[in-house]
Amino acid sequence: MVVGNDYRNDFSLPGTESHQAQQTMEEKGAAQAGDSIQIVVRDEDGLRTAAHEKRVAAMLKKVAAQDSVTAVVSPYDDKSAVSRDGTVGYATVTLDGLAEEVPKEDRVELIDVAQDFEGDGLRVELGGDAIRSAEEGEGGAAEGAGMLGALIILVFLFGSVVAAGLPVITALFAVGSTMGLIVMASHFVTLADFTPPLMMLVGLGVGIDYALLIFSRYRTELLVEAAGDGSLAGGGGADEGSGRAARKDADRASRPGQERAARVALDAAGRTVFFAGCTVIIALLGMYALGLGSLQGVALAMALTVLVTMLASLTLLPALLSAFGGRIRRNVLKRARRQAARGRKEEGTAWRRWGGGVQRHPWAALLVAVVALGALAAPALNMRLGFADAGNDAESTTSRQAYDLLADGFGPGFNGPLIVVADGSDADGGSDAGGGSDANGGSGADGEEKGEPVKDAAGTLRTTLEDTTGIAAVSPAIPTKDPSVALLIAYPASAPQAEATSDLVSSLRDDILPRVEQETGTQFLVGGATAAAEDFSWKVQDRVPVFVAIVVGLSALLLMAVFRSVLIPLKAALLNLLSIGASLGAVTLVFQEGWFGVQQGPVEAFIPVMIFAIVFGLSMDYEVFLLSRIHEEWEHTKDPSHAVREGLAHTGKVITAAAAIMIVVFAAFILSPDRMLQQFGLGLAVAILLDAVLIRCLIVPAVMQLLGRHAWWLPAPLAKLLPRVRIERHEQRGPESGQGAPEAPGQGDYADAGLRR
Repeated sequence: MVVGNDYRNDFSLPGTESHQAQQTMEEKGAAQAGDSIQIVVRDEDGLRTAAHEKRVAAMLKKVAAQDSVTAVVSPYDDKSAVSRDGTVGYATVTLDGLAEEVPKEDRVELIDVAQDFEGDGLRVELGGDAIRSAEEGEGGAAEGAGMLGALIILVFLFGSVVAAGLPVITALFAVGSTMGLIVMASHFVTLADFTPPLMMLVGLGVGIDYALLIFSRYRTELLVEAAGDGSLAGGGGADEGSGRAARKDADRASRPGQERAARVALDAAGRTVFFAGCTVIIALLGMYALGLGSLQGVALAMALTVLVTMLASLTLLPALLSAFGGRIRRNVLKRARRQAARGRKEEGTAWRRWGGGVQRHPWAALLVAVVALGALAAPALNMRLGFADAGNDAESTTSRQAYDLLADGFGPGFNGPLIVVADGSDADGGSDAGGGSDANGGSGADGEEKGEPVKDAAGTLRTTLEDTTGIAAVSPAIPTKDPSVALLIAYPASAPQAEATSDLVSSLRDDILPRVEQETGTQFLVGGATAAAEDFSWKVQDRVPVFVAIVVGLSALLLMAVFRSVLIPLKAALLNLLSIGASLGAVTLVFQEGWFGVQQGPVEAFIPVMIFAIVFGLSMDYEVFLLSRIHEEWEHTKDPSHAVREGLAHTGKVITAAAAIMIVVFAAFILSPDRMLQQFGLGLAVAILLDAVLIRCLIVPAVMQLLGRHAWWLPAPLAKLLPRVRIERHEQRGPESGQGAPEAPGQGDYADAGLRR
């Protein structure tokens, strides 16, 4: 039986220089191959007192006895481990594995053991990735705030807690079920530790959205049935004052109508939900094209989340509708009668009027919206990718305190050292550049004979690095168990996330180290966490075009098959790219440029691709919901202007409500203490807001008006090749189904995509 989860981060990229450096260190037995933590001590009066040395020694002795600790180096054993003013020092604690492999309880115990020795002016803080992950909270507040906000919107929309609760229950069940599957899957595939909150983020938004759309159609069909049998006008069924027995009789009498409403909602809106869910899954699985370690696991987990939420909307929700159908029907009719008594205008009138206004001035609407989106997207062109470090942690955490102490005592670059590996083991293979076997002291020499030449090469490297602009300090050569390999630690003059540090890594690899390689005949590899983050960022940028091409291409083909048009899929792809660019621009302004007081730093390297995958899929949802209604009107009337107005009239409110729910759920994650989740929440919320307001309300009706009949153009040869995929069903209503009955109040208002049977 599998118990618990086994989430672990794997951002290694085989084939990159940092990965090669890490492998070399592991194979040659370098102590730096394993993760380590720093125990930072500080005293304003100086650390080199007998009392402090005794206390620090006792602390480190107890730390060395802890599980998962393999070695401890005292600050008093290394002169460079104490700052020049003598107030800050650090001990290096080497663990027996990578941070994610060390049990969290062991890391928490290390923090407690070390900080027990604080006092009498001595301050003790701990830093390193192992400590950062040990301090991470379980979360839950953001998810709760998002669900509460969504429930409030649904209550206002439907006027009933029971009706509002069904979409939320469906989403929670789907997310909970998927979470169990993912926990088990984490023992067999690599899943990052940030997978669960992202699943909650996407699952709640999509799950409530899909259930809302089906429930809205169900509500519409209840009104149609009531209009047909006279109960809407009070001529059938029990009213509010009826007793329990009368209500039960009315529920039994209306049972066939309730069942039929559920069938129609599932057949019409269910088709739309199924297609929309498939587009989201395609977009998420497109991340496999990136080939980026644990991101593939995250993509699989979120795709599974969307799949389960879609299936729950198509199976669990109809069951809930059957169980609560009578109560929902009474509430729907009661609210409709109240609206009729107040003399409210026909539902959809405001949206129909809005569509007409946009159609009268299409160029103005298009220009204003596109300029606004373009201006917001512009900052994304200067986006810097990277990873958050302890400098982005909350100031109350010990990892942030250790980060600040080390930066104060040793310089900002101390928190992001570069590990340069000098590898002479393959020097014979590089003799053309390095002068042949002479550079290694003779070909065919064993490891002992190669040790001296690589030591000389390491010395030459150290001299070169010390003279390199941007490097503050360089450690002496550190030997490994294999004398043909040594390594040096170079400390940048700038912080790990600074652009200057990125430029330094590029300069070392492209200009400086190749010259030293030619001089010494030794291979040099730049590794370490900072270099690995740069490699990951560069690899993402290199592979994004392929990823975008795959996702956009497959989604466009699906839209082309559904709507039998070339221009509509092209329009949808371009608009989605524009909204995604604008959302990334907002993330850049807030988190990279520091707007609204947010601490400046790079955007997480995987944020753009994941936001693209999620937003592209969700934007296609709204595209399908709106265009399917427009397409249906086009099929009936062949009047493009009328089709657009009616499409907006019948879908405007429900799309707005669905978008509002997603915005609330996503924006709630801005409250999370995790910087990555904050970036996700902001990016997704902004994208959905722009998509619902600017694109669906302005750009789509304007473009459709300008295209006119050409919007539905499809070349004959292509039409023969594409399969026919229909979302709408065009059956004539019979008298028993309410054909010819007056439109019930709220009918157009809550139609999910306006799909007729």
